[in-house]
Amino acid sequence: MIIQPMTASHGKQVLSIYEAGIATGNATFQTAAPSWEEWDQSHLQVCRLVAVEGDKVLGWAALTAVSSRCVYAGVAEVSVYIAPDERNKGVGRQLLEKLISESEQHNIWTLQAGIFPENTGSVKLHESCGFRMVGRRERIGKMGSTWRDTVLLERRSTNVGV
Repeated sequence: MIIQPMTASHGKQVLSIYEAGIATGNATFQTAAPSWEEWDQSHLQVCRLVAVEGDKVLGWAALTAVSSRCVYAGVAEVSVYIAPDERNKGVGRQLLEKLISESEQHNIWTLQAGIFPENTGSVKLHESCGFRMVGRRERIGKMGSTWRDTVLLERRSTNVGV
């Protein structure tokens, strides 16, 4: 497995993995994957990674800006998605560790993640990579007719913005 920068050529597989995450009901509030163009515009142009084996994308990680205000320029939200048959093999850890390193190279001092509390694997992954739980956002959004909570985790860099 190799961790490398994501390109548009990975788009179809990235969105397929995202759709698999949507199907779990515990990865995102989204109900359908966007087009590649929409996905591309909504994520930062830096810190986009894929884990690949040959031509197969095993998982991906990327960042989204949390605000357009300049004071939050160094704060980004993390997304990490792993193909269903590649989960629990260390792919997510390698992607998240590399994403943390690259984010610091791009002057990002705080990473945050909003995770459904039922997604215990994701919560544990983030905590094992230095994220701390800062709170629970109760009934923050609806999936269909059901209110859902998220837990908010963040990781403050010890190298950038100190």
